[in-house]
Amino acid sequence: MKFNILTIFPEMFTSFLSSSLMEKGIDKGILDVELYNFRDYTLDKHKKVDDAPFGGGAGMLIGPQSVIDCFSDIREKQHGKKVLSIYMSPAGRLLDQALVKELSGYDELNILCGHYEGVDQRIIDSEIDMEVSVGDYILTGGELPSMIVVDAVSRYVPSFLGNGESPENESFSYHGLLEYPQYTRPSDFRGMKVPEVLLSGHHKNIEEYQRQQAIIKTFKNRPDLLEKADLSGKDREFLENYLSSDESRC
Repeated sequence: MKFNILTIFPEMFTSFLSSSLMEKGIDKGILDVELYNFRDYTLDKHKKVDDAPFGGGAGMLIGPQSVIDCFSDIREKQHGKKVLSIYMSPAGRLLDQALVKELSGYDELNILCGHYEGVDQRIIDSEIDMEVSVGDYILTGGELPSMIVVDAVSRYVPSFLGNGESPENESFSYHGLLEYPQYTRPSDFRGMKVPEVLLSGHHKNIEEYQRQQAIIKTFKNRPDLLEKADLSGKDREFLENYLSSDESRC
């Protein structure tokens, strides 16, 4: 899968792309990330890409020429590809696991990182298929949000994680629930013991315990998710019993 990132601060991606799984994925050819500094496309002799907005208002706005010309250059290389162009914006569709999985279905993602007070609306109208938000807060620019998109989507690219089942067993992918608590050696650390069922070797009991713990964790941390979670009749019965117990009030 390929990500084309349009930014005026490509240096912000240096550490992100040269660390951990991202570096391995790129080295193995599983991922391709190309950075486009749209300042390189401006016709302004001073390399300026922003200007004051018509109608007044605080701050500066990224103008259409450099960005649209950059998009045109990118599209020349994408014939026959399934492509989506997104703009990182607080006004966009909220990024959740369902959207991440949807985005992973494209051959290439073009990601525009805004700055200052945003971008000229004509860029959005002519070049952008979807605006995407990483949360209800304001950041200085779209670079950090774009890294979140690349990281999250990459986990669905075959061979990136080395275990195709991993994304489906993580929080938000686990039937809409948060991931259950996990433990490793030693089984007893300074009096804090791993639950006995996890040491039993009884796979059915372990799966049932983990499922129940995922329900409890979701109830305690993100109860709003339970309304949309894929719960079986057995799950709902367990939740009702848990809610009526003293443990739920701890």
